[in-house]
Amino acid sequence: MVFEVLLPWMRWILAFHVMSVMAWMAGMFYLPRLFVYHCQVQIGSEESARFKIMERRLLRAIINPAMLASLVFGVLLVLTPGGVDWHAGWWHCKMTALVFMFLFHGFCARWRKDFERDQNSHSERYYRIANEVPTVLMMIIVIMVIVRPF
Repeated sequence: MVFEVLLPWMRWILAFHVMSVMAWMAGMFYLPRLFVYHCQVQIGSEESARFKIMERRLLRAIINPAMLASLVFGVLLVLTPGGVDWHAGWWHCKMTALVFMFLFHGFCARWRKDFERDQNSHSERYYRIANEVPTVLMMIIVIMVIVRPF
């Protein structure tokens, strides 16, 4: 299903999609890094309270709205004529990586709640490794969209 009415707006939709994705990814790169630093401070300390505020504000004020905007503008692009070749392999690979990005977003939200309740069960090293996940997923997504290797 496509909507011809979107065709004249495609460049605008694409621009807003790219801006939204950039904001979402910036947050997704930064939040696990905050978790790394949060692991290094004493539970109940002023520093811990400060990290809780930073993490909550980052997720609620930047990451979540940017993810929703990315989703809305991405769906509009899909609904624009010529936006997607539904049979192309790159499209399925990109969507799979995107599903994993949404899952990682959900894990970050859950980890933030664990920190909020002083119930973090992961190490600093765990979050250092987790911090690389959005980078790898972003690389896959960008290569699939730009290069379209299959």
